[in-house]
Amino acid sequence: MARPPYVDPNTNIIYDCDNPEYQGYLTKQSMWLKDWRRRYVMLKGSKLFFCKNEYGAPHGMIDLASCTTVKSADLKSKKRHSFEISTPETTFLLYADTEQEKDDWIGRVGKAIVRCSSTYHGQNNKQQQQQQRQQQPGPYGQMQGQHFGGMDDDSDDDDIYYEDPNNPNPYFND
Repeated sequence: MARPPYVDPNTNIIYDCDNPEYQGYLTKQSMWLKDWRRRYVMLKGSKLFFCKNEYGAPHGMIDLASCTTVKSADLKSKKRHSFEISTPETTFLLYADTEQEKDDWIGRVGKAIVRCSSTYHGQNNKQQQQQQRQQQPGPYGQMQGQHFGGMDDDSDDDDIYYEDPNNPNPYFND
């Protein structure tokens, strides 16, 4: 059975909510009345959708691309297994039924926030940094960005430095 899509009331953009990456029940604090309401929550890409039950149409959404943090919030909310999702404008408080569920949600939402951040900001920042380096001379007269081995500045892990325990200083062989 297909779930009805979510229609953003601000933009009229229609979001497909079928096949979420992660889903389950959380209790969310309402924005206006500050009471706690149990909601079925679905994580799909960079969006977190809220439904009244697992079969209902989504009636709310958090765009994780605008979020800055997700972290534990037991003290702040005075609820066990709680966490907060923060944007520059507001903070959403939620709690799970168990500590394990809370940790799972924090991990998955955190990864989604990082994915949004690295794809949105990462590409632009990387291009700007490369352009700036190509316009500035390096310490030995070559243009920065034109390097000859060593650590590169991209975000992949292909330049992880390995230290040989038998040779503590690989640049100087005795």
